[in-house]
Amino acid sequence: MTTAALFILLLLCLLTGMPIAFALGLSSITTILLFSHDSLASIALKLFEAESEHYTLLAIPFFILSSTFLSTGGVANRIINFAIDCVGWIRGGLAMASVLACMIFAAVSGSSPATVAAIGSIVIAGMVKAGYPEELAAGVITNAGTLGILIPPSIVMLVYAAATEESAARLFMAGFLPGLLMGTMLMIVIYIVARIKGLPAQPWKGFKELGKSFMSAFWGLMLIIIVLGSIYGGICSPTEAAAISAVYAWFVAIFVYRDMGPLKGVPWRTRPGEPIPTVIVRALTQSLVALPKSIMHPDTRKVFRDASKVSIMLLFIIGNAMLFAHVLTSERIPHHIAEIIVGWGLPAWGFLIVVNILLLAAGNFMEPSAILLIMAPILFPIAVKLGIDPIHLGVIMVVNMEIGMITPPVGLNLFVTAGITGHNITWVLRAALPWLLILLVFLVLITYIPQISLWLPEYIDYLKGY
Repeated sequence: MTTAALFILLLLCLLTGMPIAFALGLSSITTILLFSHDSLASIALKLFEAESEHYTLLAIPFFILSSTFLSTGGVANRIINFAIDCVGWIRGGLAMASVLACMIFAAVSGSSPATVAAIGSIVIAGMVKAGYPEELAAGVITNAGTLGILIPPSIVMLVYAAATEESAARLFMAGFLPGLLMGTMLMIVIYIVARIKGLPAQPWKGFKELGKSFMSAFWGLMLIIIVLGSIYGGICSPTEAAAISAVYAWFVAIFVYRDMGPLKGVPWRTRPGEPIPTVIVRALTQSLVALPKSIMHPDTRKVFRDASKVSIMLLFIIGNAMLFAHVLTSERIPHHIAEIIVGWGLPAWGFLIVVNILLLAAGNFMEPSAILLIMAPILFPIAVKLGIDPIHLGVIMVVNMEIGMITPPVGLNLFVTAGITGHNITWVLRAALPWLLILLVFLVLITYIPQISLWLPEYIDYLKGY
């Protein structure tokens, strides 16, 4: 009865149009008051413990802050130019470069909507200007932007790690190869479509221009090495790496690229051919003078304000979702559901079909973090009993969340792309639908070929001698 009450209350709240965070909290509190033996004090205690006990969740505000600095600065533009120089000379190369740019930006942002906003706001108009159909440009970016929650560092993977107490570092490793595979699949299909439709190719600018664009994007690309290298090398935990990434992104945006802050628009060289030592000395002097001003500069305050809004919204959802998960756990609901499903005698492959159907359905109506915090406590024990690796299950769940980002009515990527293009959600959905089929094929591959996800973490464990 408690199980039915909890889920019926949640469904009723969602049907009224109530925000997901309030729906999770209200259904949980009502169930505790009316149907549970738990005390009211446990509500306040759990909301406090939700953020304080899960050290991994502290990484989320730092990654959001880092992403906001990079999105506000010109890092995305430099990454796009580098990607175009890499693959733009191939037929359909501008669309392929957009996918490559999304893959690179995903590795420095950890957010799917941020990836779509940062890359899409630049490349969609560029593709249309170059002769690409606007629907194709919007569809490619909407789908490629989902890589933001698969390629590490991923905010959604951090939530799964907190919900299941699995290693966030191993989850990051597990998402790396699937992210590369999905990006490659998108680029292959783009090339085929480009050959059929006769889409244009950009002129090859030569290795010299490629080197220049690489050096221009170098400081942004270094963030990937700093974050992932420190995590995989065992130097930092994901939370510590996230804090480092936030400080590094602030430093790069204000003092290196000078796209914001007191040094905005100040050139590195005052005259052509100026000696490098002179440039470096002057830059260091300018940076030291500007340092106090940069902390309270309007650009910096705006970045902190924007990042705080997103962090508070996401952590509020997570806090209420953890309260919901607390009710599930205290009433032993996952245990009873696990017994029922195991009693069906489903093989592992059959259970994974059920998992995908449940998650794809939930992805239409709920935010990814909330889905993971509700579903992970239910699915995790069943998967363990059936011999499914928890890390593999995590990647499967994240890929399902990717698809949820581009399915209505709550697909965040659809709304971001609609804002960029000025079209309505129906138009964006129609543009994204053909490319969604690639993600569904990719989901099947990830589900039934575990080594795509597990090879890298197992290999790194082998190198470390575990």
